[in-house]
Amino acid sequence: MALLTVRNLSKTYDYRTAVDNIRFQFESGKCVALIRPNGAGKTTTLRMLSGLLKPSGGTISFAGMQPHDDIRKYIGYLPQHPVFYKWMTGEEFLVYVGRLGYLSKQAARQQAEQLIEHVGLKEAANRRIGKYSGGMKQRLGIAQAMIHQPKLLMLDEPVSSLDPFGRREVLNLMEELKKDMTILFSTHILSDADEVSDELLVLHDGKLVESGSMDDLREKYHTAKLELGLERNLEFYRDKVAAIPAVTACYLDHGLLHVTAKNIGDARKEILASASTEEWPLTSFSVNRASLEDMFMKAVNQ
Repeated sequence: MALLTVRNLSKTYDYRTAVDNIRFQFESGKCVALIRPNGAGKTTTLRMLSGLLKPSGGTISFAGMQPHDDIRKYIGYLPQHPVFYKWMTGEEFLVYVGRLGYLSKQAARQQAEQLIEHVGLKEAANRRIGKYSGGMKQRLGIAQAMIHQPKLLMLDEPVSSLDPFGRREVLNLMEELKKDMTILFSTHILSDADEVSDELLVLHDGKLVESGSMDDLREKYHTAKLELGLERNLEFYRDKVAAIPAVTACYLDHGLLHVTAKNIGDARKEILASASTEEWPLTSFSVNRASLEDMFMKAVNQ
């Protein structure tokens, strides 16, 4: 049974449609990435899922949800730009949030102690939040979203504003958390989605243009490509490769020729045959799976 089911969800502002009749579902135990270019409606979607914004149409339901239930008890939400009381300690803040979530004082304190350790902030539990690094604040924000033990943890751009060290801290934490809970997070950093997610939801211009598991999408969007390195005349050999019948596209990027084809095996044979016969100055030749960026561009350009 699906943990979350969204049917025909839409949101319109002053005759402008931000989210256009999207529908999807996913099961518990998944880490799902919502990927999009800027302005595609991802924050609006997350705000509707979190109960902070009323949809113009459609329905949102969770497994076990009763009519007229408050949706907020099912989800934990970390906005893109969380706000903290800098004068509070990390543990004080979590207890405060727990009390706002109707936990008893004892239960809030117990949850705070457990979560502080779970997100790797035990040594900083009694330090004022104003002294926390960006990565520490994001981990604290994730802890506050989990204080009431929700069914779904939703994170809006959890690493976009962090330096490389903070970004790695939060991605590692997400890798650990997804073993025990369901996560939905939005990102425009495709490598992050590729690294930690099991499934993708691809938004473009307010529409859901693709969804599914990483493996299924790689299979659908021709999962392999060839990369060629040559000593010289890259533009010349790009045109020669593009003219090979089995090749569907060839472009130059970072000193390599990137080749996609209807059938990678046929393209490989034809390219290597030409390279051998014509003595191309090859320095490298490899077959790589298509990147998430390749799949994303194909999905939004269909």
